[in-house]
Amino acid sequence: MLICPNCKSKNLGKIGVNQYYCWDCFIELSVSKGIIHAHQVEEDGSLSSLDDLFDEHERTIQF
Repeated sequence: MLICPNCKSKNLGKIGVNQYYCWDCFIELSVSKGIIHAHQVEEDGSLSSLDDLFDEHERTIQF
C-alpha cells in the first residue's frame, strides 16, 4: 500500500501511470523501481522535487 512520505496519509488519488496525488498535503508522488519521488506543484504548474526532505527508507514502498 502506498503511503505519503510527507504526511503519512493513505488518502491518495491516482493521476497517471505510477503517479499519485496526496489529498491531505497536496503533493504529487511518482513511483519508480519501488522508490517514491515527491514533488510540490508550483503556481505555474511545474514540479519541484521534495526528495531531499526524506531519507530513502521513508521513500521506499512498504509491502
